[in-house]
Amino acid sequence: MEPILVPVDVPLVGDERRKNWAKVVTGVDETLASGWAYEGEFIATGGIQDVPIGSIILSYGERGSRTNPQVEATVLRVNGDGTTTVITSAKGRAWARTLRDVVVEALEEAADTPIVQKAWDVGLLQYSDAALREELARRKSD
Repeated sequence: MEPILVPVDVPLVGDERRKNWAKVVTGVDETLASGWAYEGEFIATGGIQDVPIGSIILSYGERGSRTNPQVEATVLRVNGDGTTTVITSAKGRAWARTLRDVVVEALEEAADTPIVQKAWDVGLLQYSDAALREELARRKSD
């Protein structure tokens, strides 16, 4: 079954003039304690991206000077309505190891949570109840 994608506003963590990235995490190499431990596809930050419901997003960014960057990272869960929930965050040079066990736990939890495919699309929320009832009545009469 194809994953159900929802549009999500992926936050820009840190300063846009410094290093920043986001990744849909699909796995973690628990033998590593750096950012290389996080497996998955990179996605753009600071805008809307289509990602699967239930995904875990790791967003990384830096603030401050080039010689003394202040590192921060945030772990998010993608909800079915296109919103995100912050699972945890970390600052400092040990961010990758600090987040590693939490991300592993979040991935296991996501794997155990079934995604229920709805017969309707979030895009239907833009229509009034009256318009939806009218369309339903039209389809029943066909």
